[in-house]
Amino acid sequence: MANEVTNKKNDTTPARFSDLGLSEPILRALKDMQFETCSPIQEKSLPHSLRGHDVLGKAQTGTGKTAAFLLAVFEDLLAQDESVERYAGEARALVIAPTRELVMQIAQDARKIGKYTNLTVHTVVGGMDFSKQLNKLHSDHVDILVATPGRLLDFCERREVFLDQIEVLVIDEADRMLDMGFIPQIKRIVRLAPMKENRQTLLFSATFSEDVLRLAEQWMIEPSLIDIAPESVATDTVEQTVYLVSSAEKLPMLCNLMDEPDVGSVIVFANRRDQCRRLHAALERKGVKAGLLTGDVAQNVRVRTLNAFKSGKTRVLVATDVAGRGIHIDGISHVVNYTLPEEPEDYVHRIGRTGRAGNTGIALSFACEDDAFLLPAIEELLGEKLTCTQPPEHWLKSN
Repeated sequence: MANEVTNKKNDTTPARFSDLGLSEPILRALKDMQFETCSPIQEKSLPHSLRGHDVLGKAQTGTGKTAAFLLAVFEDLLAQDESVERYAGEARALVIAPTRELVMQIAQDARKIGKYTNLTVHTVVGGMDFSKQLNKLHSDHVDILVATPGRLLDFCERREVFLDQIEVLVIDEADRMLDMGFIPQIKRIVRLAPMKENRQTLLFSATFSEDVLRLAEQWMIEPSLIDIAPESVATDTVEQTVYLVSSAEKLPMLCNLMDEPDVGSVIVFANRRDQCRRLHAALERKGVKAGLLTGDVAQNVRVRTLNAFKSGKTRVLVATDVAGRGIHIDGISHVVNYTLPEEPEDYVHRIGRTGRAGNTGIALSFACEDDAFLLPAIEELLGEKLTCTQPPEHWLKSN
């Protein structure tokens, strides 16, 4: 299927963005962002995507894949003649992502990369006011549209968004799309786009499962297969510790942890929405400024919550895995697994929220009798044993 396979660690001097033949407005924006050298996924994929080839890329979160596909999108659109008449809602490039937070993050990155171009970036996501999104879509031409699948189909079915002129189609986190049951919706979206011979398709996934490869075969033409082997499954910049506790000891531990002098911004993960709501309420009662990020929180509230956390107005973010997947914030000192995730891959995604951008971070997991049995699968994925220990005495005191 693929015309090239790349599966090597990047052990040579990284390529520089200035050597890739990027346009001047893009290079200027990258300079503002202090992006000089490529990450492995960028270095291996951009020579193919910039030449118009389809790319199927495997890369973990936090490896720079968003910039990898956005640079290809911007360069394609800047190279094309857009003098033809265009209609409102007629997008030139489409990026589909599984969660609202990830869509907003991609759009934010796109606006930074395109700040010196006249290309517009629009978003459509569920959970936000339909009319407001519609008004924004109609306020200007749509060059790059970033969307969640369900809300995008709503706009398409109402004939407010048209995909028949799409030049570049990007599907991000394809494996997550499969897990979340979005593939029937993605198939409908792909049918609304030009045939695969008449568009460029970029598909990114953390895994190359048989299901992902089958989708690529349907939607792509001889894609360049880019397989970036991570240096390690879990980042070396994150110190990981598992505390063996009872379920009743978890809440006092979390509250006492917040009094430690080295604890700054913290994301606390739990598996269920009700657990997150109880944790959030308990922290607030203790005087800890905390935000709540779960799937049932209204999108406008979620945006305000994320902004407050990024700005430091709130110190703690309590989140479920689906809500937390798209969080890319530098400077998070600690990640706490209040409950161990049922899927080992989610453990890697969780702890990857800290130790970013060259900083070190700490990941603490509270394992009780109800979830300690999940540890072996996590350790198997990591390829190493985790440090399991008893918590400090003063963390267990109720206050």
